[in-house]
Amino acid sequence: MSDEADEIVDPKPDLEETCKPKCVKQWLEYQACSKRVEEDETGHKHCTGQYFDYWACIDKCVAPKLFTLLK
Repeated sequence: MSDEADEIVDPKPDLEETCKPKCVKQWLEYQACSKRVEEDETGHKHCTGQYFDYWACIDKCVAPKLFTLLK
């Protein structure tokens, strides 16, 4: 019986979107790695490091903004 105005909205996804432009370098490194991995036929290559670098950049940008919104 709650109104939509009472619904809790997670601000993190919106904050992540605003931070993505600040992490373009890490995103491009991840994309370049993904392209190299597609060409690997051995199955041994992966882009885990680049993926985590990208999300670490996003999280570092989001954290200060997110914690000011928490009650």
